[in-house]
Amino acid sequence: VQLQASGGGLVEAGGSLRLSCAASRRAFSNSVVGWFRQAPGKEREFVAGITWSGRNTYYADSAKGRFIISGSNDQSPVALQMNSLKPEDTAVYYCAGGGSLRTYRDYRTYNYWSQGTQVTVSS
Repeated sequence: VQLQASGGGLVEAGGSLRLSCAASRRAFSNSVVGWFRQAPGKEREFVAGITWSGRNTYYADSAKGRFIISGSNDQSPVALQMNSLKPEDTAVYYCAGGGSLRTYRDYRTYNYWSQGTQVTVSS
């Protein structure tokens, strides 16, 4: 099972980027799909997640009101729309499949990972 993340880039503070995660249905079925990020020297952290049905979405406090995750069922890709970007959003972003409802914030519980896509926000 492979996940493919795309859409990263360089943007000025206040700008927007849209990340996309494409994968086979198997990677998403009956699970939570999550977006995570990792800045240099920091642990990988949860950004946003969405249930397989698309009915429920979850956000880190840092993403609430600025980021929107979308996608459902086998409608790959799952997208992360990032608005009002800040320099502290600079990181490598990953999408992950196979998360559970109980532990979706914990990156260690996901089964499938994409390669990273770099997001850099300049001040």
